[in-house]
Amino acid sequence: MAAKIIVKKKGGHGGHHGGAWKVAYADFVTAMMALFIVLWLLNTSKKVQEAVGGYFRDPSGTSKLIGGGVPGGTGGVVELSKDNMPQLKETLEKAMHRVPNFEHLSKQIEMTVTAEGLRVELLESEKGTFFDVGSATPSESAKELLTALAQEIGKLPNHVSIEGHTDSRLYGSETYSNWELSVDRANAARRIMCENGLGPHQVAQVRGYADQQLRHPDAPEDPRNRRISLIVGYLDSDNKATPENGKDAAPSASVGGKEEKPAPPQQAKIGLAGDPASSEKVAEKLEKPGAVVVKH
Repeated sequence: MAAKIIVKKKGGHGGHHGGAWKVAYADFVTAMMALFIVLWLLNTSKKVQEAVGGYFRDPSGTSKLIGGGVPGGTGGVVELSKDNMPQLKETLEKAMHRVPNFEHLSKQIEMTVTAEGLRVELLESEKGTFFDVGSATPSESAKELLTALAQEIGKLPNHVSIEGHTDSRLYGSETYSNWELSVDRANAARRIMCENGLGPHQVAQVRGYADQQLRHPDAPEDPRNRRISLIVGYLDSDNKATPENGKDAAPSASVGGKEEKPAPPQQAKIGLAGDPASSEKVAEKLEKPGAVVVKH
């Protein structure tokens, strides 16, 4: 019987080690990608950094609202209509949450979607949260909140109306009443917003109502009747806030029929807030200075 010959072959390398190296390599590549993203962000503008951060905080909401409206993006700014106005409400709420001491201000802020558009109301407290009693000078809290709102609303093509309201307590001056106070507060809010992101062509109206539209009619001296209201209007094809349609100048408030800064090329219309009458008819009705509505 012939002997059986067994031949053993030796490989040129070690045996099979499994796929553990692939996991380690994938971790290394992921870490390197994260490093390069961080290095890129450190060398980009603040606007890009905020846009990227907003996407990761809310991928669906931010992308639907602002699209690719950042430098280098491919998309455009979404036009807000009645169908997607709640998305703006959610975005503004998130922006306000970044304001210092927001937890102390949250009870003084209300946002509702109305027939006019999105209405944001800054309600006063007894001591004065956004304006001191009888003063048209905004507080630091008001400036921070209005700045946060302006930075978000300024990304949109929608028009904005700004209203001032007071309670029914009489103002202790014969030449300066609640009418003037309501207009001055609304105009102060406009200035802050236009200095911090809101386009001057976006401001459609600055309205002063004095105590004619009380939030709590049964308690006319309730401090919550004193408020600033911002209305982001719905957008239609004829109502875009662009410089091309003649709205490239900021509106100016006027009191008692005297215009402080006329806004060419259109003449400011003077009238009681909410009154559709012409300026001539209103002038006949007024016996003393009143608040005005300034329109573009």
